[in-house]
Amino acid sequence: MASRFTRLTTSVPKLARGYAAAPTSVKAPITLFGLEGRYATALYTAAVRQNSLDAVEKDLNTFAQAIKKDEAFRSFLENPTVPRATKLGGLNEVVKKAGKPSELTGNLLEVLAANGRLNTLHKVIESYSELMSAHRNELPLVVTSAKPLDKSALNKIVESLQKSKLADGKKLLVSNKVKPDILGGVLVEIGDKSIDLTVSSKLAKLNKLVTDSV
Repeated sequence: MASRFTRLTTSVPKLARGYAAAPTSVKAPITLFGLEGRYATALYTAAVRQNSLDAVEKDLNTFAQAIKKDEAFRSFLENPTVPRATKLGGLNEVVKKAGKPSELTGNLLEVLAANGRLNTLHKVIESYSELMSAHRNELPLVVTSAKPLDKSALNKIVESLQKSKLADGKKLLVSNKVKPDILGGVLVEIGDKSIDLTVSSKLAKLNKLVTDSV
């Protein structure tokens, strides 16, 4: 494990290639852990210094959409038998279709390819998105329901949470996930906190109570 972090440390300067050192250090808005978190943080700090945060985010979103929509492309990246250079070429073609990629995006791909980490690109993208949300003072809010919520019901939940301490004054990024097996009610996930008001959860608690009392 130590050697992996050593390789990452020596790779970080390449992400920052092409800009002069800033007079003050750049601090990420949140601390991320794990190898993907360190890649994303290195990319974020380099992008701040180059004033390229949005450009890099646009490139990464292009990759994210390609990975999500195209199962063959995802398998291509995850296939250990495909040469790194071939994977790198495929990724470059994807981003070029959306316009000229930023230099930092290219550097990231080269670093991941050199370290055999292109199969973790989606995790690096997720980590970078977390950093950008924190940078914009945003907080993800995921409301899971058995069927899609109408706009009125979703707005009531959002308005209630926006005024609560859970929101901490941040802008909520709202999404509604559908999961039929929760039966009814909602599961609210805001940042790293969750509120389980689902029917399935209540039934599970009731079953446990009955079982424990026998």
